[in-house]
Amino acid sequence: MEIDMDGDAKATGLELRSLIRKSGALELSLAKVAVPEPGPDQVVVQVQATPINPSDLGLLLGPADMSTATSSGSGAGIVVSAKVPAASLPFLAARLDQAMPVGNEGAGTVIAAGSSEAAQALRGKTVSMVGGAMYAQYRLIKASDCQELPAGTTPAEGASWFVNPLTALGMTETMRREGHKALVHTAAASNLGQMLNRICLEDGIGLVNIVRSAAQAKTLRDIGASHVCDSTSPSFVADLTQALVDTGATIAFDAIGGGTLASQILTCMEMALNKSAAGYSRYGSSTHKQVYIYGSLNTAPTELVRAYGMAWSVGGWLLTPFLQKIGRAEQQRLRQRVVAGLKTTFASHYTRVVSLQEALQLDNIAAYAKRATGEKFLIDPSKA
Repeated sequence: MEIDMDGDAKATGLELRSLIRKSGALELSLAKVAVPEPGPDQVVVQVQATPINPSDLGLLLGPADMSTATSSGSGAGIVVSAKVPAASLPFLAARLDQAMPVGNEGAGTVIAAGSSEAAQALRGKTVSMVGGAMYAQYRLIKASDCQELPAGTTPAEGASWFVNPLTALGMTETMRREGHKALVHTAAASNLGQMLNRICLEDGIGLVNIVRSAAQAKTLRDIGASHVCDSTSPSFVADLTQALVDTGATIAFDAIGGGTLASQILTCMEMALNKSAAGYSRYGSSTHKQVYIYGSLNTAPTELVRAYGMAWSVGGWLLTPFLQKIGRAEQQRLRQRVVAGLKTTFASHYTRVVSLQEALQLDNIAAYAKRATGEKFLIDPSKA
């Protein structure tokens, strides 16, 4: 498909937007926007696949209470409204009364290109993109923010090339850079968790997977995971401690955030270290134990019951600051590994493909807002 950028009639496309009003109302809608002509170093991409990641939901839904959601209109005129708690509004001051485009990453076909050599080289190619505003039929973007996909790769296969794969690689890179030899991951049966498991198998890294059901444990064992601990099992603490003894893991990446899990991990790390301690220390093990919280599947407060000595830290971890820290050359190395393994190590699986209009249907919002492990939505903006 080609857009006639020189025609008299301006090409338009739909873009999904999220608005939180000062009155405390969330509004989701589809805006009809003009498709700009590309500048010299830009391209226009027809977006054909863009995932709904937990990181997208933070902007899409914010802190709205989706149990209050209502819908009006239909088709491209659909509008979804929900209440935002008044206590949350002071923390949202910078976005109030602004209709914001959503979607961190996506893939599609380059249908128009600027005059530069880099832009022209992408004309007609299937590319992956990162940079926001991907829940749209068309995206104007810098050629340098596109990753050309190998021949035979579909937009759906390339849509999740950035957030989950580079997060998983970022975890193993952080582990190495901070002097740890093995790691722990929670909510480990997710798409990201399965990628991390495949990376660790390839690289010979010890990985302790924490899941929340026997079914999720089976999913990971079926793809070769050696250490899987079910947090709902009566033997969870003993199982986790033994897995930490076996692997020597002293760093964890926690997708849950709220509750006591981070504290349980630190406690079990301390117990595992004490099993090989030369003697007793009233200050606990001198080996540093680290938990990085990178998600908020549980939005309750993080509870720390300090039973793990004094050599420990709990902090936040995000992909973008990590990439900024390692620099462009290292970023390119990681990106090339992802592109080479899009159909294997970094393959993503989706339970449902929806159009932009279907993404705003209340039953679909209720499903993807749960952030349930094993349920991942893909939006195809070109889908009628």
